[in-house]
Amino acid sequence: MGRSSRSSSSRWRYINPAYYLKRPKRLALLFIVFVFGSLVVWDRQTLVREHEEEFSKLNEEVTRLQNKLGEFKDDKSVTGQVNINGKSNNANRKPNVSDDPIDIQRREKVKDAMIHAWSSYEKYAWGHDELQPQTKNGVDSFGGLGATLIDSLDTLYIMGLDEQFQRAREWVANSLDFNKNYDASVFETTIRLKTLLTDCCLQWNTPSGIPYNIINLAHGNPHNPGWTGGDSILADSGTEQLEFIALSQRTGDPKYQQKVEDVILELNKTFPPDGLLPIYINPHRGTRSYSTITFGAMGDSFYEYLLKVWIQGNKTAAVKHYREMWETSMKGLLSLVRRTTPSNFAYLCEKIGNSLTDKMDELACFAPGMLALGSTGYGPDEAKKFLSLAEELAWTCYNFYQSTPTKLAGENYFFNSDQDITVGTSWNILRPETVESLFYLWRITGNKTYQEWGWNIFQAFEKNSRIETGYVGLKDVNTGVKDNMMQSFFLAETLKYLYLLFSPSSVISLDEWVFNTEAHPIKIITRRDQVERSGVSGGQHNSETLSRARKEGRFSGN
Repeated sequence: MGRSSRSSSSRWRYINPAYYLKRPKRLALLFIVFVFGSLVVWDRQTLVREHEEEFSKLNEEVTRLQNKLGEFKDDKSVTGQVNINGKSNNANRKPNVSDDPIDIQRREKVKDAMIHAWSSYEKYAWGHDELQPQTKNGVDSFGGLGATLIDSLDTLYIMGLDEQFQRAREWVANSLDFNKNYDASVFETTIRLKTLLTDCCLQWNTPSGIPYNIINLAHGNPHNPGWTGGDSILADSGTEQLEFIALSQRTGDPKYQQKVEDVILELNKTFPPDGLLPIYINPHRGTRSYSTITFGAMGDSFYEYLLKVWIQGNKTAAVKHYREMWETSMKGLLSLVRRTTPSNFAYLCEKIGNSLTDKMDELACFAPGMLALGSTGYGPDEAKKFLSLAEELAWTCYNFYQSTPTKLAGENYFFNSDQDITVGTSWNILRPETVESLFYLWRITGNKTYQEWGWNIFQAFEKNSRIETGYVGLKDVNTGVKDNMMQSFFLAETLKYLYLLFSPSSVISLDEWVFNTEAHPIKIITRRDQVERSGVSGGQHNSETLSRARKEGRFSGN
């Protein structure tokens, strides 16, 4: 008991202030321990409060994102992934499409192809119109206007190749010169160079308002190529509306729009019941010459622009006559549809007079995409019919590729009894039309089959057309012998459509943009202007091979 009592008394002395007053060192030590302990407790409490506040903010953010996700899903369930018709109805719905890893990987492969093509052009042909990869030099196929450089600008921009884009942009600002003694195709220059010629291209004066298709860049002197017999080409004359309407919208000067719309008004005055026009039009009388009717070379993009100007104007009354003309032409297109035996491939034949020719250009493979795009403007039954035809024709065009040893398509094909598909002109110049249609069908249906077909075509280009210094076409798709030309539209169209085929639908949305025939996106702007429908013409407004380059198929045998 006594020992216990002394120990207890000893412990209590440590809490007696007098103990520490007699021992200053222990007092100081106690004070330090007290301060340190207080700081630790205060710091812990502060951290707890901060964590509680941060946790609260995170909870709020999660709740906000969950609400946004719910709204997004609800919106998608109503409008679908792509609503190019501006309406929310079941006919236009497609499944939600995520940017899956395979799409990302393929898109990067296409981007790598663009980098390879562009780097080769920069190294060997900078400032020239096109690159000849085998001989490593540039050629001025379009008068030295830097066609590949300008044609590639928006592809570089879309793919996020900012440094390359800026270098090209600086060249345009500092080095582009149109004052050249060169007879340029108004059509080719307009679609590739995006109306940079402005006033120069408007210098045609014909009684009918149907334009001449050739003009000297330095001296004017508009005329038509000799090989047309003096006639204007349908596709050339009817494929400038998108660009010049956009030019009027951006400059505020209506003369550009008026000039090109007079062409359509003139053609509409005598538009045939089937909406099919021959490829040659007399520029003096505005009458149709006896020539081929085709959705291929020299006819194709006239029909494409009837639809696309309607879309460009946001489908208002001001552009209604374009849609009406297009629908009339689609009735005519149906009359040209034939099917092979035994495989039942659908194709578009050509017509001259009352005679049909069982031939289809690869250029006509733009038609499936056009039909798919235009189908959304019909009622349910017609929409289904034209979309179904678009899918059938796309299958045929894909088989243009699959039917050759190189898996690349020839320039045109013939269809004979009991023989499905036979390649006619056997070169391939890196054309985009089939890939273009696969892009539209993918966007509109969400069917991944079209992505697979596009990927197979891309791989065939990589295998057969890629060389160390760029990309080349083939002289013969059966043997794989290479030519010596990298066409500007390979960068502007083929690679762009392949890239977009593996991109989310929000990248260049079809609700906001319409592509010209060279795959350059033009903003959709609602048209409210009143179009004069009386048929008043605009006639009172104040190298042959190269002019045929795009729609007849320029081929270099070098």
